[in-house]
Amino acid sequence: MKAVIYCRVSTEKDTQDTSIERQKEELLSLAATHNMNVIKIIEERHSGYDVDRDGIIEALELLKDKKASVLLVQDDTRLGRGHAKIALLHEIKKLQASIFTLNEKGEPELSETDSMILSILATVEEFQRKLINYKIKRGMQRAIQNGFNPQKNLKNQDQAGGREKIEVPLEEIIKLRNKDLTFQEIAATLRGLGFDVSKATVHRRYKEHIEETQFNSK
Repeated sequence: MKAVIYCRVSTEKDTQDTSIERQKEELLSLAATHNMNVIKIIEERHSGYDVDRDGIIEALELLKDKKASVLLVQDDTRLGRGHAKIALLHEIKKLQASIFTLNEKGEPELSETDSMILSILATVEEFQRKLINYKIKRGMQRAIQNGFNPQKNLKNQDQAGGREKIEVPLEEIIKLRNKDLTFQEIAATLRGLGFDVSKATVHRRYKEHIEETQFNSK
């Protein structure tokens, strides 16, 4: 099992050096006891009330990229405090990773209030996901009503079904954009047609087209 050690103190004072070292040594010992492979030790001097910390963001990226599956901290207050702690607990759960604390020798025990808030956050995100799916569906319907024909515009129809299309159909992006679809709706529409494109890719290709058009018109 691969793990990331996260050590944090709240100030830049030199007196906190011993706390950082103690956290690191104790967490390394904890990892060894449980046969965990520590891939990274992150030390940070920052308030736990702030979620915008370089160190914790780096730790989340390692968990997101599946380079590690466990975050080792002294206790849940080292992870964060107040709303920041709840937000991080929620994000780590979404990443399907675990938190292992030194004080509790396992997953942190959450208060009833913290558990309730995390449950509410999960419910809200599920609602948002369904709302986005509804908007994507509505965008597709609106595109069809405005003349977009998925069958007519499909490329490579003579190829075997299921073949991944890696090209980005610029003409379709322009057509859908001219029909007032958002970049997210355009990306969702194209993915429904088999093009593996993201909102960012659609936006970039459209922006390149606009810049090229403006350049050629000079």
